[in-house]
Amino acid sequence: MLATLTEKRFSRDGWLFEIKLDGERCLGFRRGHHVRLFSRNRKPLNEKYPELVRAFETQKTASFIADGEIVTFDRGITSFAKLQQRMQVRRPSEELRRKVPVLFYAFDLLYLDTYDIRQVPLHYRKDLLRKALEFKDPLRFTGYRAKEGEAYYREACEQGWEGVIAKNGESVYVSARSRDWLKFKCINEQEFVIGGYTDPQGERIGFGALLVGYYERGKLKYAGKVGTGYDHVTLRRLGKQLADLESDLCPFVSDGLPHRGVHWVKPKLVAQIGFTEWTVDGRLRHPGFLGLRQDKSPEEVVREK
Repeated sequence: MLATLTEKRFSRDGWLFEIKLDGERCLGFRRGHHVRLFSRNRKPLNEKYPELVRAFETQKTASFIADGEIVTFDRGITSFAKLQQRMQVRRPSEELRRKVPVLFYAFDLLYLDTYDIRQVPLHYRKDLLRKALEFKDPLRFTGYRAKEGEAYYREACEQGWEGVIAKNGESVYVSARSRDWLKFKCINEQEFVIGGYTDPQGERIGFGALLVGYYERGKLKYAGKVGTGYDHVTLRRLGKQLADLESDLCPFVSDGLPHRGVHWVKPKLVAQIGFTEWTVDGRLRHPGFLGLRQDKSPEEVVREK
């Protein structure tokens, strides 16, 4: 179940308000001694996060499906950029697991024992989740407030969080984007498809800037160049991935594309981009690269409104 972006902030009876966590969405399945972790686009995650597998294996409840977010923290705030170090490695070393420890914040329960509970109202599912699992690191329960959504949003923004998720307490769980779950965002941030890159200038390595866009009616529309947010490791690693995806065909349909020193690539990679606002001509203002997303297919990427 996915949340819908909204510019409205409210405090509404019957709604629950959670901090928006900046990580990798995950469904955790357990049946008997078997545990499976899956990303939003159904990619297996067991090898990436073995400590989470063990946390599910040690639960007393033998059969359940939990929905949540895999996160790591940087100075008290969840950091998608830092989590990239784990997301890009199939089998992390013990040293990397110590350097980038992860937590699973559970916020919903879809199945318990022999019962599919997706049609049970959310506030009851929350109660069942709290009782069904034992929450100790790396498994945590996602807290929420049942009132003062606007105040919670202001508090989240002041503390540097990404925002708040507002959820209708009476809502059932649907496998789609829904207006029963809404995103109150403090900053503008969303996924974009990488369709090209520019040559590096000066002492820059790898590439200069990414050319990114989003799908509209099946066509990839150009949204702008992203030239900041990269460290040397990212420039080298992503530069190699881009070189392997080079194509003679421009994947974008929009006008206003750069042409000098540009390389087109097959639209296979999805990047998380932060920005200040959209311009009147549909471009990103002051965009910055946050990381690659492997939990979303390029065809799913649309402009959030």
